[in-house]
Amino acid sequence: MGHVEIWVLTMCVIFQLGYGFYLPGSYPHKYVVGGPLSVKVNSLTSIDTEMPFSYYSLPFCKPKEGVKDSAENLGELLMGDRIENSPYKFKMYVNESEIFLCQSKKVSADDFKLLKKRIDEMYQVNLILDNLPAIRYTKKEGFMLRWTGYPVGVKVQNLYYLFNHLKFKVLIHKYEETSVARVMGTGDAVEVMPTVTKEGSDMPGHMVVGFEVVPCSVVHDGNLVNKLKMYEKYQSPIKCDPNAVSMPIKEGEPIVFTYEVAFEESDIKWPSRWDAYLKMEGSKVHWFSILNSLMVITFLAGIVLVIFLRTVRRDLTRYEELDKESQVQMNEELSGWKLVVGDVFRAPSNPALLCILIGDGVQILGMAIVTILFAALGFMSPASRGTLITGMLFFYLILGIAAGYVAVRLWRTIGCGDHKGWISVAWKAACFFPGIAFLILTILNFLLWGSHSTGAIPFAVFVILLLLWFCISVPLTLVGGYFGAKAHHIEYPVRTNQIPREIPAQKYPSWLLVLGSGTLPFGTLFIELFFIMSSIWMGRVYYVFGFLFIVLILLVVVCAEVSLVLTYMHLCVEDWKWWWKSFFASGSVAIYIFLYSINYLIFDLKSLSGPVSATLYLGYSLFMVLAVMLATGTVGFLSSFWFVHYLFASVKLD
Repeated sequence: MGHVEIWVLTMCVIFQLGYGFYLPGSYPHKYVVGGPLSVKVNSLTSIDTEMPFSYYSLPFCKPKEGVKDSAENLGELLMGDRIENSPYKFKMYVNESEIFLCQSKKVSADDFKLLKKRIDEMYQVNLILDNLPAIRYTKKEGFMLRWTGYPVGVKVQNLYYLFNHLKFKVLIHKYEETSVARVMGTGDAVEVMPTVTKEGSDMPGHMVVGFEVVPCSVVHDGNLVNKLKMYEKYQSPIKCDPNAVSMPIKEGEPIVFTYEVAFEESDIKWPSRWDAYLKMEGSKVHWFSILNSLMVITFLAGIVLVIFLRTVRRDLTRYEELDKESQVQMNEELSGWKLVVGDVFRAPSNPALLCILIGDGVQILGMAIVTILFAALGFMSPASRGTLITGMLFFYLILGIAAGYVAVRLWRTIGCGDHKGWISVAWKAACFFPGIAFLILTILNFLLWGSHSTGAIPFAVFVILLLLWFCISVPLTLVGGYFGAKAHHIEYPVRTNQIPREIPAQKYPSWLLVLGSGTLPFGTLFIELFFIMSSIWMGRVYYVFGFLFIVLILLVVVCAEVSLVLTYMHLCVEDWKWWWKSFFASGSVAIYIFLYSINYLIFDLKSLSGPVSATLYLGYSLFMVLAVMLATGTVGFLSSFWFVHYLFASVKLD
């Protein structure tokens, strides 16, 4: 790479941070006037059921050349997106009206029932042109509301009306040769960014910068359509009024589909064509959540500082000032954490399980940080569907090395350098979290298969996931485990006594403190959680990954502090069983997230209909909560382990 290219890339990254332009998969597509434009269809979706269905599961017109799948990545398939071709065809900058699409077969009893059901469940049709989803504007109480997609139909006074005429508006912008360089970050870099030119590139062309749809319900004259072929002109003018419906669905009668399209030149530049979908809603709220987190952190950091400076340092200086005799005498009067010096590194119960959880936690945390960092830099834009999930999967697989290494090294540390059983620990670390995830996904998948939803993961993808797990993730975890077994184990600064010391009776159960401490990390997280939940379940685009990255870093800091403070409190009351408590002190945030997701289900997703949808929701929530518990628990445990090691390494007790 030359200096110039490196400079351009650096500029890109700087501009990414500033504006969040989208680099990957987003080159302007130039269309010459009269050139073909094809609309694609995605799955029908509904926020009432959370179950996507194929567009062609309803009696819509099929394209002449037959239904074909568009190229998809693994992430799209896992998200339930099924992008297919559609019969809607335009010619660039050619306005057309009253285009006849097709007349469906007579509506059968089954189709009639299905159409009514889909309209009741508020299913939306999602169309895509040049990678832009169709957007629909509605007025409500003087406000303009934006929706992606349009409803299948509406129910008015017990009659079901189908939207069978679509009025499209395509916003276009003159193609400028330099626009590629401008997207890449700077207008001055034209000469270093080669622009892709094709044959006939000197023809004036246009780019698609907006795609709007107005659905109408229109009655057509049956005599006029009998002789018409697809794309011929319907002979009588069609009046499209979005506020009136006139085409009720009747059993045994065919449905006629028509459309019209108008092109409009727009000032919207190509790089900002996604702005309509990503109107920044509530950025103040995100800043508020970050400030809120910072206050919690400062408060906790104060406590941590006090522990370190006041107690630890004071005790140490006092201890070092005394002569030998006084030290012996003082050893007899030791209090608090100094009394558990012979027990503090005693192996915890179920040490193998602890090592496995910490290993998996490191893997999940690493994946989250790397994925969100890449997304914040604009490498996973909403324009390229499914890249976020694909990226997460990729990073998770690669970080198997870290999981194996951490799990095995911790196992050897607890066993005081003993190699025995490391393969079993690495193997279990490779299978614990993916195994649970697989179990949850399989159960949910059977529910979706039963409903014939496109949200069901196809069998081939299931096989691919299994192969990825056993051919990439497991071997990498074992490789990491091998390095962990070779690495030098962490030596304890003090010897452990033969006989365990008795823990004095506590005023209140220590588990109460552990469960309660999860409220602090939850406090830093819950505002961002609302946006993420809305993005997953309400079909909103989530793209403020910069905020999310900051919140993630703050969460890690809070988890570390909470766990550290709690461990110190336990040691002060002579409770030396800190290993598991430090893990659950910060990991208990997962309980509150799960309670929050149940609250979200009851109050925000009131319309979620049917037991299958609710089961799906709770299943996915459980999966998410488990991942959060492993990641936050790991942060808490590692910070406590470092603290305890540091504390007892700095005290010279005999």
